[in-house]
Amino acid sequence: MSGAMSGDKTWGKQRGHCIPQVRYNLDTMLDPRAQTLLKTLIERYIVEGQPVGSRTLSKYSGLELSPATIRNVMADLEEMGFITSPHTSAGRVPTPLGYRLFVDTLLTVRPLDPRHISELKGALHPDVPQRVLSQASQLISELTHFAGVVIAPRRQAPRIRQIEFLSLTETRILLIIVTASGEVQNRILLTQRPYTPSELVEAANYLTQNFAGFDLQQIRHRLSEELQQLRSDMTELMNAAVDAGAEATRETATQYLISGERNLLNVDDLSTNMGRLRQLFDLFEQRTGLMQLLDLSNRAEGVHVFIGGESGIAPLDECSVVAAPYEVDGQVVGTIGVIGPTRMAYERVIPIVDISARLLSSALSPN
Repeated sequence: MSGAMSGDKTWGKQRGHCIPQVRYNLDTMLDPRAQTLLKTLIERYIVEGQPVGSRTLSKYSGLELSPATIRNVMADLEEMGFITSPHTSAGRVPTPLGYRLFVDTLLTVRPLDPRHISELKGALHPDVPQRVLSQASQLISELTHFAGVVIAPRRQAPRIRQIEFLSLTETRILLIIVTASGEVQNRILLTQRPYTPSELVEAANYLTQNFAGFDLQQIRHRLSEELQQLRSDMTELMNAAVDAGAEATRETATQYLISGERNLLNVDDLSTNMGRLRQLFDLFEQRTGLMQLLDLSNRAEGVHVFIGGESGIAPLDECSVVAAPYEVDGQVVGTIGVIGPTRMAYERVIPIVDISARLLSSALSPN
């Protein structure tokens, strides 16, 4: 990663930071006047939370334009899909496409308050890695007033000590996996046919005796070569057990820390839709979809911004996710990020995430 940002600079022109859904050519798409008005509209909407009219744009844009000219430019921007007009107001608000253009090409970042940088440095002590990750999640939540999330480094896949099956009903079987460290994972398997107690014991003994000491991925690979020699009516059960076990151990191998979810209850843009807010909190509980999204930020350098529907996750349609990878000894191992409304102060949140990722990398890298 390069050095921390300093000074007011146009973010998108300074460095790559996101996975854009659209490629922009501002010189041919928007003239400087339209760019200024769009930038002003989005900045005012982020601050005030109200549709922005021509009078406000005239006051804050610094352009000497007649109200009629401003309205014409606004109409053009609306036709291009960057802004929209709520039914109850003559003003406009940005669309997700407008936010994307703003973040990619028009955003002016603000340097992070030195006091906040010192606070981050002072809190991220490398003595206990798990504590560092938890503190990082809490701090970015406190600094942004949104939800802070950290995907921790993946642990090595656990080795299996023992596998057992317990019949619950004719077609529901409890899979019990005991790892070499003594951790126990349970999963319910749904089968196409009933299995007798002796068949369950036979399958469990075969897996334990032949694959103890291997992880589930290794077992899956070796089992695929050996199943041809087994009775065909046992392959379904064994394949289901290995697939379910691999999923269970994969979930525990990745730690997910989130702080400040309750901050989102105080965000007007989200709290007015309690159904969507419940879906969002369910997403935090289920974790898998959000972890897959945050894993995308590990594929390139810098901060990534996912706006609304770009995430592909329905509960995040009215949210933005700002995330950055962090490293240990030069190797990307996890992600740190913020989840908040699309109407967030990107010029402030992006530097917080960026610097937090750098400081977290430093704290976890003894060299």
